[in-house]
Amino acid sequence: MSSEDAALEALGVLVDPVRRGLYRHVIGTPGEVGRDAAAEAAGVSRSLAAFHLDKLVEAGLLEVCFRRLSGRSGPGAGRPSKMYRRAEGEHAVSVPPRSYDTASGLLAEVVERAGLDRELQAAARAAGEAEGGASGSEADPVEIMRSRGYQPFWDGEKLRLNNCPFHALADQFPALVCGMNLAGIEGLLAGMPDGQEWSAAMDPLPEGCCVALRIAGEV
Repeated sequence: MSSEDAALEALGVLVDPVRRGLYRHVIGTPGEVGRDAAAEAAGVSRSLAAFHLDKLVEAGLLEVCFRRLSGRSGPGAGRPSKMYRRAEGEHAVSVPPRSYDTASGLLAEVVERAGLDRELQAAARAAGEAEGGASGSEADPVEIMRSRGYQPFWDGEKLRLNNCPFHALADQFPALVCGMNLAGIEGLLAGMPDGQEWSAAMDPLPEGCCVALRIAGEV
């Protein structure tokens, strides 16, 4: 099976609305998600949730791990529960096929070699400000981040981002891409009517985005 066919097959699994809802819940939740929690979030029975979650695993969209939810180990601790998390791989389809990742990798390499980090960050900040300014007076920074491909969640007073939209490129050029990412988010917040009440800073997750946000004045 070609990579394009595999991607089409994987994404076709998400046509079912229940399956799509379960997938969104799992990938938007830090750590692993059990069947009971996933079923409750989707409003379906545990057995139906298990069926759809395993279909998502078969399609390569989720991964499975096993963990005892009680935190105990040894005899009498019970069987480990089946848990689900976002799979490491990415699936993208364009018709007809395109290869933007090749072009973006080459451009990033040229920018890094030429030492144009500051110029890239300035461009990202300006683009972010323009997007923030066009977002409207009722725009919510959390929802704006979600619409840009991030998966925001609250971690105490911090708004963390469970997903990096530039993951593949950031793995190759971490300093370049993370600097661009932070500048873009700073610009976005600066351009939004309510965005100036927020701040963004480098605060990477082990798996996730390198940037965290917080409302100004909160510690």
